[in-house]
Amino acid sequence: MDKKLKLNTLVFFVPLVILILTLSFGVAKSDLFIEYAKNANTWVLDHFDWLFVWSSFLFLIILGFAYFSSFGKIKIGGKDAIPILSKWKWFAITLCTTIATGILFWGMAEPLYHFHSPPTALGIPETSTLAATFSMSTLYMHWSVTPYGIYTVTGLVFAFSYYNLKQPFSLASILYPLLGESAHTRLGKVVDMICLYALVLGMSASLGAGIFAIAGGLDLLFGWSKSSLLLAFIGITIVLSFIISAISGLHKGISILSDLNAKAFILLAFFVFLFGPTAYILSTSGDALMDYFINFFPRSTDIGSGIDDQWQKDWTVFYLANWFAWAPVTSLFLGRIAVGYTVRQFIIFNLVLPALFAIFWMSIFGGASLFFDIDQGGSLFQIMNQKGEESVMFTVLANLPWGKLISLITLLMIFISYITAADSNVSAMSGISTSGISPDNPEAPLWIKVVWGTIIGTTAWLMISTTGIDGIRILSVLGGFPALFLVILVAGGLMRLIYGEMSGKIKES
Repeated sequence: MDKKLKLNTLVFFVPLVILILTLSFGVAKSDLFIEYAKNANTWVLDHFDWLFVWSSFLFLIILGFAYFSSFGKIKIGGKDAIPILSKWKWFAITLCTTIATGILFWGMAEPLYHFHSPPTALGIPETSTLAATFSMSTLYMHWSVTPYGIYTVTGLVFAFSYYNLKQPFSLASILYPLLGESAHTRLGKVVDMICLYALVLGMSASLGAGIFAIAGGLDLLFGWSKSSLLLAFIGITIVLSFIISAISGLHKGISILSDLNAKAFILLAFFVFLFGPTAYILSTSGDALMDYFINFFPRSTDIGSGIDDQWQKDWTVFYLANWFAWAPVTSLFLGRIAVGYTVRQFIIFNLVLPALFAIFWMSIFGGASLFFDIDQGGSLFQIMNQKGEESVMFTVLANLPWGKLISLITLLMIFISYITAADSNVSAMSGISTSGISPDNPEAPLWIKVVWGTIIGTTAWLMISTTGIDGIRILSVLGGFPALFLVILVAGGLMRLIYGEMSGKIKES
């Protein structure tokens, strides 16, 4: 270990021990574990669903103030700071760090749920044109501006605190603009520990989804059954790959994989658009975009949305809780790579551009999924219910020219997609676990990265082998609960930064 770096013992071991105890209980008493977790999950959603919804909406307003105020002109790292990444690589890494396997796994599956079961209170007939419009509009709601607003608030505050205010590489630093030096008391270590625990669960849930997606593709393409052995082999391969990538650092593994994956995303999207149901995609996405803009305020605040309360909890709030669980630790990585760019550029590259890409992607893949489901009399929805969400994408691709080849390429994309998200977060988690991380010494020791990568893989494998992926998804939501209050405090700090600059108390160094 570097002389300047040492293990942050308390932050490293406390979440590790709690995680081991949680997993042990989950494996030994899986039924009881799921029951307790579901009850806790229900309590959180029943009492705090409004706070998840309103806070994420208000973050967008705060970011709007940050962009248009004089604070937006400040360069992260000071006026003489030099970017460590080109704008394309910055966008590619940001995009691949935040979406993981989500848009590949859910881009074609989620709209089928809303198409066949729209909220009862809206009175939309199932499988109607209105249901198709609603399902696509909902995709935009769940995957574009709102989640990226959460990431952008936390990432921006950390970037400014780390580079401009010279705070340490710690989650406590995102509280510094609001709490001052008190952020680095015991409270800061507690924040680090909670967020590490939450992110391990969140990443394990995402890894589980990735494992299932790859296994589903192999099943449909080659007839390989989703056995425990196959799931374990896929999981081990993914974990080894993202550990190697994280070990190689930002400018090698993470940068190269992100560049490759972003280009592959774009090429695959254009392929499906050109060789798929182009006219239907354009017409449905056009209607859905109009519906999204018209209903953005009511569905972002749940004021006059007309949507069932339970549907809102099962879908929108569920997603928001997951975004909140990921945001704090992800902010350390997003903030670290933004040096040399202005606050306004940060908002563009972390909010505006990724959200536009998400709308572009969901329009094509969601539209294609709906078209083939309608064209084939609802067979796609039936296949999803029988074989799982992971089967939808490969079934759709099979209807396109060179379907098997494109499916194989997509399998590789899913594999790389998780690696590019995981290695950046493993890098950030390892940095939290290490004292002495700085802009001049940004990488944690190798063995810490190996430990966290192994823990994530083991957690995912244990959960999908025993309690199933639903159990870890529930825990991921619970991880978003404490993160909700943390990010609200961070947003308060961002407001103080904006006000401080406007009142002359903060100046560009």
